[in-house]
Amino acid sequence: MSTGFLIGDVTIPGRVLMAPMTGITDLPFRQLACRLGAAYVATEMVASAELARGRPDVMRRAAVGDGLPLTVIQLVGRDPAAMAQGARMAEAAGADIVDLNFGCPAKEVTGSASGSALMRTPDLAGRIMAAVVAATSRPVTVKMRLGWDDASRNAAELAARAEDLGVKAVTVHGRTRQQFYTGHADWDAIAAVKTAVGIPVIVNGDIITADQAREALQKSGADALMLGRGVYGRPWLAAHLERALRDGTVLTEPGAAERFDIVVDHMRASIAFYGPGLGLKMFRKHLGWYVEQAPWPASADDRRAAKGQICRLDDPEAVVRVLADLWHVPATQHLRNVAVEFSPQVAEAAST
Repeated sequence: MSTGFLIGDVTIPGRVLMAPMTGITDLPFRQLACRLGAAYVATEMVASAELARGRPDVMRRAAVGDGLPLTVIQLVGRDPAAMAQGARMAEAAGADIVDLNFGCPAKEVTGSASGSALMRTPDLAGRIMAAVVAATSRPVTVKMRLGWDDASRNAAELAARAEDLGVKAVTVHGRTRQQFYTGHADWDAIAAVKTAVGIPVIVNGDIITADQAREALQKSGADALMLGRGVYGRPWLAAHLERALRDGTVLTEPGAAERFDIVVDHMRASIAFYGPGLGLKMFRKHLGWYVEQAPWPASADDRRAAKGQICRLDDPEAVVRVLADLWHVPATQHLRNVAVEFSPQVAEAAST
């Protein structure tokens, strides 16, 4: 099985992609996932109008850093001119690909006629795509849903329009907006999109295991797949599924010591990126998922109790100690690193 594909002039070195997820795929997470073997991890959704205004929090979402095989910046908005300006800024910031969000179901996004609401206004969606394609030399892609609701499943028609306007790939989540995340993703329905276009199609929704990955690709006929919520607490998942699709190898989940290293390195990167207070706060959701997804302790109730305890801690060293005790792994080196990086006074005391 092929190990990659092209989006415009960009080679994607794999067929398992990670979706843009607000509050999840920030720069520390993207760097970690790529270090663990992910081929493609998109930024958080970036509001084009706010990006143009230079808001610090929005600029952080589009942050480009070292250690990434490629940079995909996703823009959201409803104004063609603002989206075009966002695309120019994304290219100037180092984006390899500019992705347009026509799929977010959140009320705060659709309420402003953005995200999946654009599937109800295909003419406006077309003007946005045309403006962005004209504004950047980088390949433009679109992420969408099957439609707004079951009465208006227009993904195939919108994808065909996208291709005519110069869009280089489309990702389709196998639900309508009105489904949000209920029910099951309809991978079969994405086959109609694949039939309608000649550009790459990426299937998204409910893909967590290797068997689901194979089934989603087979039913949709898609060129690649995109992971979403399945990566919560498992940033290595894309690399594992990539290997399974390539040669059938089933990789084992990280053991306690390896997983502990991943978690602490992720926490340190988050604190370094955001600063001490905000960094740990931003990391807590990931920490909770790491604890929930681990097989230790064996009881789910015990894991939930541990999550409640560890996510209330406001000291990185305490997080390291409690997690090490929970997973029965040594913490000495990580404690030294955390002390040196974030608690200089502790490091000074330890050296005397």
